[in-house]
Amino acid sequence: MRIEPAAVEALQSLFIGFAFAGLLASGFELFTRRRADFRLLQSGGFAAVASVPVVVFSAPFLILRNTVNGRRIEGRPFTFVVLASMAASLWSVASGRVVLDLLHYLGGA
Repeated sequence: MRIEPAAVEALQSLFIGFAFAGLLASGFELFTRRRADFRLLQSGGFAAVASVPVVVFSAPFLILRNTVNGRRIEGRPFTFVVLASMAASLWSVASGRVVLDLLHYLGGA
C-alpha cells in the first residue's frame, strides 16, 4: 500500500496544526493567567488586535475544547460534535500548512 505525498502533507498539516494550536493556547494561558477563548476579540482596542493571531492559530484547540465541554455539560447532540470536529480539523489543516510553510521558509528549504 502506497500513501500519496499529498496525503502525507495533509496529515502533517493536520497534526502540526492541532499541536501548534494546543501549544499556543497553553502558552497563552501560562503567561497571561487567562484562559484562551474567542472572547479575547471582544475586549476592543489594542488587546483585541494583538489577540487575533492567538485566536486564529489556537482556534482548532478552542473549538474542540468548547465542543467537548458543550457535549459533557449541556448535552449537545452528537451530530453537532461531529460537525464541529470537522470544522476544527479543516482549520487545523489550514493553520498547520501556514506553520509548515513558515518553518520551511525560515529553514531555507
